[in-house]
Amino acid sequence: MNCPICQSTTRVINSRTADQEKAIKRRRLCIHCNRRFTTYERMELAGLEVSKRNGSKEPYLRHKLELGVRKALEKRPYTEQQFQKLISGIENDIFDLGKDTVLSEQIGQAVLSHLRDFDKVAYLRFASVYRKFGSPKAFEREIQKLEHLKNSK
Repeated sequence: MNCPICQSTTRVINSRTADQEKAIKRRRLCIHCNRRFTTYERMELAGLEVSKRNGSKEPYLRHKLELGVRKALEKRPYTEQQFQKLISGIENDIFDLGKDTVLSEQIGQAVLSHLRDFDKVAYLRFASVYRKFGSPKAFEREIQKLEHLKNSK
């Protein structure tokens, strides 16, 4: 791995598991400029395809999941560590399906399931786009569902 600052060779100075043992966190030191930085190695859902609503298929890309969830969490309080744990939990649900092709609806449901517990506002934002809310009534119904779930716990 090269240093992101000076592009020189680096060495690993510390390595440990992270993210419920689904990733490896490595502290690295640049041999040239002595800067330290952290890298993560995580299992990639290689070969996994996403079947879209329009019938097309595309490879699963973690960064697309991250972008969608970050958009829902925009201006909401969370740490990067919490965010990565959230994304990993969603990915674990997708991986646990044990399929080579996953429906985009299954991914959307996994995101909603995790966001419901993580941040209610982000959940509503994501649901409004995912479920294509067309009116304020749709928001009202979804809020009522959230309240019902909260009261039944």
